[in-house]
Amino acid sequence: MNTKTVVAACLFAALNICTLSARAEVDITPKTYTYGTHLDIKKVVSLQQDATPSCGIVNARMTYLDSQDRTQVLDYSKISGNCNSDN
Repeated sequence: MNTKTVVAACLFAALNICTLSARAEVDITPKTYTYGTHLDIKKVVSLQQDATPSCGIVNARMTYLDSQDRTQVLDYSKISGNCNSDN
């Protein structure tokens, strides 16, 4: 077996692993936050929110790892970042 064959096999294996992990994340069903929902958050992976130029309530999504390192997705509502801190 020559070096090119070994390198090609390793590259192919690495691409398959990346594809499998990407496919696993697509299958995650988002949960919707309600008051009292138990959250098991070990690490926040990403935060997203609807874009809006004005102050108000927007939809947001948090992707995080739980205590067992499983990826979870949570949908919730929040006040837009475009609001002043005044009352």
